Amino acid sequence: MLHVRVITPAALAPEVLKTAVDCHAVANVVRLPGAAVDPAGDCIEFDVAREGANEILADLRAMGLKETGAITIEEIDLSISDGADEAEAAAPGHSEDAVIWEELAARTSAETRLTWSYLVFLALAVQIAAIGALLDQPILIVGAMVLGPDFGPVAAFCFGVMQRDLPLIGRAARTLAVGFAVAIAVTLACAAASRLVGWIEPTMLDDRPLTSFIIHPDRWSFIVAVLAGVAGILSMTARKSQALVGVFISVTTVPAAGNIAVAIALAHWDEVGASLVQLGVNLAGLVVAGIGTLLVQRFLWSRFELGLNASAMSREP
Repeated sequence: MLHVRVITPAALAPEVLKTAVDCHAVANVVRLPGAAVDPAGDCIEFDVAREGANEILADLRAMGLKETGAITIEEIDLSISDGADEAEAAAPGHSEDAVIWEELAARTSAETRLTWSYLVFLALAVQIAAIGALLDQPILIVGAMVLGPDFGPVAAFCFGVMQRDLPLIGRAARTLAVGFAVAIAVTLACAAASRLVGWIEPTMLDDRPLTSFIIHPDRWSFIVAVLAGVAGILSMTARKSQALVGVFISVTTVPAAGNIAVAIALAHWDEVGASLVQLGVNLAGLVVAGIGTLLVQRFLWSRFELGLNASAMSREP
């Protein structure tokens, strides 16, 4: 269940109240007249099943409450209420599978921010991957994959494409491009300095059977990226954050970026091209799978919402 708090002008309060009461996925409706100070108005609170949240949130936005009031949503960890149980039963589907588009929009928008922490984490991940490539150590490659934060902007890009949100697409693409460019540049500088002091040498990239997959992109690279993309989007929409770790380990974006940096520093130009292809193949697989998964989810949940409306109509006297 979700807890929704609405601050509304007093003139709109009856309409908001009716919208909440008439929705069979809603329970525990409370009205506090004149309780809101800034912005001034009434405060209306209620609980709603996740499966029915999209419809009622769309109705509230259509009233202009984003501009004249506020809509706040919180996750409920525990609700002991027969009314809440009935609301969940009235909503078709399961709460674990429900996709709340407003929530996903806010989350993906946050993932497009080009913050210092994003750049630092990506640079650290690419450097660890570069060391793993030099030492032929898969465990370092896996660690770099887990540390990399690049799936967030990929998911935002996919959501932007589905929503036809050009600004979101642009921000996500910029965050990915700038992030990888900065991370590769930092790693390249470190690799060049290491070569100057004799810590690394070109022969270190000649024979590395355990990590050679980084420079051998093939159809399996794309297939794995597609599967990881599906899992990544589902883990975000189903709030299964632990599944994202498996997604990170599955794709070869960060290792490819790390290999690009050391290959440039050690003048292995053929590996630079192969790593660029590997990076492109993985990003393409993630994007294709992400967009496809979101489109399927939108289609399925539109059917569920129709089922909710039909159920509501059948209950009306």
